[in-house]
Amino acid sequence: MIRKSFLPASLLSTGLAIVAATGTLISPTSPVRAAWQQDSPKAVLDEAWQIVNREYVDGSFNKNDWQAVRTSLITPDYNTKEQAYGALRKALKLLEDPYTRFMDAKQFESLTSQTSGDLEGVGIRLEADAKTKVLTVVEPLPNSPASRADIRSNDKVLFIDGRTTKGMSVEDASSLIRGKGGTPITLKIERDGNLINFPLIRAKIELQAVRYSVAQEGSTRVGFMRMSEFSSHAADQMRQAIKVLQNDKVDGFVLDLRGNPGGLLQSSIEISRMWMDEGGIVKTVNRKGGSEELLANRTAISNLPLVVLVDKNSASSSEILTGALKDNKRATIIGTQTFGKALVQSVHPLSDGSGLAVTIAHYYTPNGTDISHKGIEPDISLPLTREQLEKLYGNPRLLGTLDDPQYVRAVSTITKLISQRNLGQKPPTMSNQ
Repeated sequence: MIRKSFLPASLLSTGLAIVAATGTLISPTSPVRAAWQQDSPKAVLDEAWQIVNREYVDGSFNKNDWQAVRTSLITPDYNTKEQAYGALRKALKLLEDPYTRFMDAKQFESLTSQTSGDLEGVGIRLEADAKTKVLTVVEPLPNSPASRADIRSNDKVLFIDGRTTKGMSVEDASSLIRGKGGTPITLKIERDGNLINFPLIRAKIELQAVRYSVAQEGSTRVGFMRMSEFSSHAADQMRQAIKVLQNDKVDGFVLDLRGNPGGLLQSSIEISRMWMDEGGIVKTVNRKGGSEELLANRTAISNLPLVVLVDKNSASSSEILTGALKDNKRATIIGTQTFGKALVQSVHPLSDGSGLAVTIAHYYTPNGTDISHKGIEPDISLPLTREQLEKLYGNPRLLGTLDDPQYVRAVSTITKLISQRNLGQKPPTMSNQ
């Protein structure tokens, strides 16, 4: 069985990051494991216990007798899996670590699906209309069954395989629309007062983690990139975005990590290396004090001015990238303090299809800063008012436009950096202002 290690995005989030993909879940010589049947709830509990015993970052297990915890887990008889799962969750709470957690099979499948950066479905983004509550297409995803069938933004989804969507939540509708690739589904859509049936075949779709555009802001040509998560495709998409924007002769870049909960650790490392030729990226320390420092490797593909936008929901891998760029003075950070997530998790599949996330290490920025519960302070602090937040996130199309105060400040910062570069001046060290 394969083990996967992850870096969670934020508290109980599902945006995780693969660190390694080798190893076994459980010792093959475990006498308890050999004695129990493969599908015994106790076997799953012992799998989970052994993973925590072997890998948890705190060797004192929050001052709990972890051997006694094992006895309390495997002694009772459980009538159902749910009873066993409840006992395991109760045991994990003793660690007082919200990031070490058990996931049932459905939760684990959802997690691994999201971190892959792919989905199986028809490829539409839905929202409930603010006034009518009717499920409405925000956009069809590129190269998806929906886009090929000419489903359009603002189409109203009234029926899913004959089932009315009236009163249905976006989450419930999305769950119905998703399904195994190659299977059929029919959406009945209202467009301009007409009802249209769209018979579709579900497919595997690569999600866009990076969206980008070019804007001429006065004398400055700006490449704007908004990154929603660090999925398995994010690094390739970022590389493509940088190359396309450079071919479009941008003068500098704005990278928007606001609201980005994190994702794959490897993606954050790869993306850091796209902007930095040298310097540290991140340092991790495990429970035995062993440390690993990850460095840039002279593979940067752009040295143009860079501004990064962050907020309180920029977490985990977002903070690794931000910390690397800030500490190495490669970018100017604008916005508000980030989330403050500085722990590394390992996520393991268990033998019955469920899964376990366990904290295995602590990470630090290149300068050795521990951001846990503190986050990263931007170089330029620029909070948004409640009215500004409601306006921007009520209409996300305004992000990265002149209606976005943080973007406007980013553009002025890039313009100054370009002027300093043209004059041969060294950019000043930024401070909160």
